[in-house]
Amino acid sequence: MKHFIALVHKEKDSAYGVTFPDLPDVFSAADDEDDLTANAVEAIRLWAEDQPVPAPSSHDEIMHREDILSELAAGAFLMRVPFIEDSTRTVRANVTFEKGMLDAIDMTARERGLTRSAFLASCARKEIEAA
Repeated sequence: MKHFIALVHKEKDSAYGVTFPDLPDVFSAADDEDDLTANAVEAIRLWAEDQPVPAPSSHDEIMHREDILSELAAGAFLMRVPFIEDSTRTVRANVTFEKGMLDAIDMTARERGLTRSAFLASCARKEIEAA
């Protein structure tokens, strides 16, 4: 899984703005700091639908850039944003659950019109992207 470093800007009386040093055409915003990661993940995902995704720079590489240091000195901050590449290839995985948990998973998946696999993948994606 890739992680991109994002630069977050916040002006008084404005939303948070998010840019990516490695992805100059990608930007995001959020009114609430708690929404920054989810919105940034979505911005990368939408952009990646039509673009090849480059290898992310390391934190050290980002921290040696004069433009980034200037932004940080002006009050911006960095955050790490996970990116899970979408792939059409599926693979089978054997997992083990306690019976009651598996029953609850299956019942919830059915209620949402999902297969067990789709439900578990959705839950895993949400947890990974929220970390």
